[in-house]
Amino acid sequence: MKFATLEDGTIDGHPVLVSRDLRWAASVGDLAPSLLQLIERWDTFTAELERRSAQLNAAVLINRKRFEPAKTAAPLPRAPQWLDGSTFPSHGARMVKAFGLSDRSPKIDSPLMYQGVSDSFLGAHAAMPLPSEEHGIDLEAELAVITAEVPMNSSSANCARHIRLLTLVDDVSLRNLQSKEMSLGFGMIHSKPTCVFSPVCVTPDELGDAWCGGKMHLTMRIELNGRMIGQLSGSEMAFTFTDLIAHGARTRRLSAGTIVGSGTFSNADSTRGIGCIAEKRALEMMEFGEPRTGWLRFGDRVRMEVRNDQGESIFGAIDHTFIQAPAPEYDLNLELNMATEDLKEVE
Repeated sequence: MKFATLEDGTIDGHPVLVSRDLRWAASVGDLAPSLLQLIERWDTFTAELERRSAQLNAAVLINRKRFEPAKTAAPLPRAPQWLDGSTFPSHGARMVKAFGLSDRSPKIDSPLMYQGVSDSFLGAHAAMPLPSEEHGIDLEAELAVITAEVPMNSSSANCARHIRLLTLVDDVSLRNLQSKEMSLGFGMIHSKPTCVFSPVCVTPDELGDAWCGGKMHLTMRIELNGRMIGQLSGSEMAFTFTDLIAHGARTRRLSAGTIVGSGTFSNADSTRGIGCIAEKRALEMMEFGEPRTGWLRFGDRVRMEVRNDQGESIFGAIDHTFIQAPAPEYDLNLELNMATEDLKEVE
């Protein structure tokens, strides 16, 4: 099954089923007012959702409408939790180079993971506002899973049954802020703004045999300003999604609707391209002794998409730009009130 959330002026949007060819959508708002609530009561609705999805794909569902990706919010406009891993070894090795970190790192025998912002995600075609180009804007091409409730200390072997949906993510980073935060060793706040998600999320069976062993064995195509910069396979994850979920749930329960990311797609064969600008700069440092590619600028356009072996788009495409965030609104009344209080104190 495929799902999307349409913008409707509410904070959680309106949930719809989407046809396999991404041409049609049908509301499921009569079952639950949001996709998150569908996930929370998944077992209650599964049979009915599967029935409607089959009818939608057979073009016999009466209330179907044309699906318009540009009108989608993120599948979950807000989520209980966003946990992002780092599972591609080649990405880790290149980031050591990019950030000038020590090559004498301890052996990593468990997933790396951080907890990011989850209270406000962006849809696939939304312009992403950021404060400054000087912060070092970078894209990060990822796959993520959305889970059911996961009991604390669940084993990796048991976590496959808790995966409900898959989605693409641009996990944007601000690299010039990130290096300082990473050096402090206490997590990333300023360097990790919100994420951008694909218009559609899908149940794992929509990938067929390409979903195997807790990984997606398909290629993500990444474009920057219309130019292909990466064609990267998801098969080179050193830890599977079930490993990531188990790691996140080691000492706490994960709420239904938790989103867990793969980390930036990266392949050992550098000719396949890049999933983030930081890797390009790292490769340039190794070849030329210095980075030659700049960070992203306002107006730059990023596109990410995965197609199956038949050439069909699975999640639709992330296709978004970066823009200058407006300056904070100046509150003249507040300033006048503060000035009046200051005068009273002087008197």
